Amino acid sequence: MMLINLKFIVKNIYSILALSREKKIAQVLVDKSLKLGVVESCTGGLISSRMTDLSGSSAYIHQNFVTYSYEAKSEILGVNMETIKNNGVVSSQVALEMAKGLLEKYKPDIAIATTGIAGPLGATPNKPVGLIYIGIANEKVQKTYKFEANSKISRRLMKYAFSNKALDCLIEFLKENY
Repeated sequence: MMLINLKFIVKNIYSILALSREKKIAQVLVDKSLKLGVVESCTGGLISSRMTDLSGSSAYIHQNFVTYSYEAKSEILGVNMETIKNNGVVSSQVALEMAKGLLEKYKPDIAIATTGIAGPLGATPNKPVGLIYIGIANEKVQKTYKFEANSKISRRLMKYAFSNKALDCLIEFLKENY
């Protein structure tokens, strides 16, 4: 496990130190006068933290939440409990409802949501540790992404890998839609 963690850190050291993903996203958001809303489950606030590591983030951050429980997803974001029951909380459907709920209730220009299994517990035969769904929405486009990280990395690095993927997806979404 230690060797896997070390390899992950070495592979990602530049982006960790340079904030390259965050800077790319912030630049687009500022240039286009857009506000970002973030709702996280499996990333536990890490995306929000990373996006506010840059000075001046109040220019592009609207409102962020960490919603771990089913009830929080339902009460804060309006996620339908039937969606959770029928698809599981870790699903593209729930990720998209989280993003859409944030967009509709709190009015950012763009919303990003994460739900996944950071481990080491919580896996099922069809949903392994390392699985994340990312939902991104604006008023015209709604998209989900699926990613599976190496299940052997530590929980802390899993969350970082998840946040990297979510930020990469957000960069892609911004390029395609703005």
